Amino acid sequence: MRIVFGTDEITPVSRRIVDLLAEAGHEVRTVAEGDPWPQVGRAVGRAVAAGLADRGVVCCWTGTGVSIAANKVPGVRAALCTDAETAIGARRWNDANVLALGLRLTSEELAREMLVAFLDTPAEPDELLTIATVEPA
Repeated sequence: MRIVFGTDEITPVSRRIVDLLAEAGHEVRTVAEGDPWPQVGRAVGRAVAAGLADRGVVCCWTGTGVSIAANKVPGVRAALCTDAETAIGARRWNDANVLALGLRLTSEELAREMLVAFLDTPAEPDELLTIATVEPA
């Protein structure tokens, strides 16, 4: 799978995320590293929306800022997740295409669990997702 990655802060966890993705056989491209969180979210979102990647992963201190910035890009469904079950739900019920993680509370092991859950769970789109993605009038 092609994954784009971005983080506003380079930490042991953010470095480990890139390593975990590569070790799992994914093609990983870092599109923003050490940039302000709005640029990070936007860069990852644009790459996913343009079809340059199948999914994206974004990080900032809380994960909130990058998720908001990524979600401003049409076609992006970024989900801020704090555990593997939330990542599964984000994929299954919301067809999320960008995983947002907070660096403050995410350990390397928790990051691994969320990445596996997010990348291995298929979306099960339903009527609610279709309604949610319709352009506003």
